[in-house]
This record gives sequence, structure tokens and C-alpha cells, in this order.
Amino acid sequence: MSIATLPATSTVPVGPGLSIFEPAFLGADESGRRVDLSLMWRNLLIGGTPGSGKSVALSNLVAHAALSYDCGLVLIDGKQVELGLWADCADVFVGPDQGHAIRTLQRLQTLTDNRYTYLRAVDRRKITPADPFDPILIAIDEIAYFSATVGDKKSQDLFSALLRDLVARGRAIGLIVVAATQRPSSDIIPTSLRDLFAWRLAGYCSTESSSDIVLGRGWAQRGFNAEQLDPDNPGTGYLVAESGTARLVKSAYLSDEDIRHLASWAAYTRRPHLTLPA
Repeated sequence: MSIATLPATSTVPVGPGLSIFEPAFLGADESGRRVDLSLMWRNLLIGGTPGSGKSVALSNLVAHAALSYDCGLVLIDGKQVELGLWADCADVFVGPDQGHAIRTLQRLQTLTDNRYTYLRAVDRRKITPADPFDPILIAIDEIAYFSATVGDKKSQDLFSALLRDLVARGRAIGLIVVAATQRPSSDIIPTSLRDLFAWRLAGYCSTESSSDIVLGRGWAQRGFNAEQLDPDNPGTGYLVAESGTARLVKSAYLSDEDIRHLASWAAYTRRPHLTLPA
């Protein structure tokens, strides 16, 4: 039946959304091959100087989660504007409010405990798509704002400790942490937290040591030095997987207009009862 012959009361079917259990599109490698990341049961740390394209990479992964029918979304952004365009899609959006950020991580910590209680009851070690709750992507833009800039040392340490717990325990129960920062040195991100990120993405870094801080010790000597990347080519970076391999990648670019269109559609599909701007 053609569209012209459809009854006036008919609806146009919409295809299924994405799934967080499917790989997320990030961009292309230096050979032009598509680069996808399997986010489930993994955490990713993104580092680089301002303007290196950290938020570009982060937005691609947030877009996949927002368009996934089976994924919750928690966004924490001290600048508000990098992840703010996705706010209508999020279950929780945290701006430059350290107290709100800490309370949100505490709620996720309680959720972690409850989900592990469930897994023990059903005699399993990690969740599956058939479980009665969804994975949650926790995206944090600029960790340093909450861990080293605002508040006192006690609140900064509490934020870092809560985040470390989520990264350490959250994978099996579907908590995916994707965090971006300029330079994840020990005064910004405790080493005990930084080392828990098995996946790393380094955009342009101003020094070789900064590159190794993001990717891990020794990668610069092996030929993967983010200091040698072109600072005028944002979105380019070295991606290191937990398998111990590295590759040069270029994150796909999403303009503000692209994000507004994607976010508007994602918000509608998540909460169709809401009236959102066209």
C-alpha cells in the first residue's frame, strides 16, 4: 500500500531505536575504516588540551546512549553547555553544582548495591538485555571542576571516591562511565581512579608526559604520543583499548544543530508525553 492510499487515521511506523548493547559509532581510523566502541561493561577516559575535541568524542557516545531504547542517561557537566543540549534526554542533568553531583553519585552507589543484590539472588555475575532494568551511561565533562576546583578538599575527595566506586563496581551491573578532562594528573584524578579506566582516548596534549598520563605509561615511547598530533585538527586522537592495542582515530563531528535535532528526537522517543520545541 502506498502512502497516498493509507487511511487518514493510519500512523507511519518508526523503526526500532539503537541499543546500548550494540557498538557505538565514534568515527574513522587513519585508513578510513569505521570505528565503533562497545560501551557495555566498559569505561572510557578522554583527555586532551582545550579544543582538542574531547567533547566531540563524548557527544558521539552520549548520542548513541540517548537514542538507545534500553539505556538510562546521567549527565554531569560543570560548564553546562557541552552536555546541556542533551539535558531533555537525561534522567538526571547536573550543572555546576558539586552538591548535586555528589548526591547523584550517591544515588548511583545505592543503585549499584541493589543491582548486585539482585544478581546474587539470580546466581549471575553481570546483567543481560533480558533483565528488568536498563544500563545507565554516566557522562562527565571536565572531572576537574568537581574533583579539584569547586568546594573544599573534603567534598572534592568525596566526589572522587564515589566516582572511583562506580568505575570499579559498576561495569557488571550496567553502569558505564565516560569521563573527559584536560589532564588527568594525580592532583585532578587520583591514580587509583585513573587506572581503573581500561579504555583511553587522548586528543592533542601539550607534552609527552601528559599524553602518557592519559593513555598510560610507555605509550609515547611505543609511537603513540598525543603531543605529536596536529593541534589544529580537533577530534583526532589515540584510542587505547583494554586489549592493549592502540589506533589513531578521528571522532565524527556533530554540530550544535545536529545535536539539537538528535536530542529533540531522542527526548520525544523517551518521553512522548512531553511537548518539546520543534
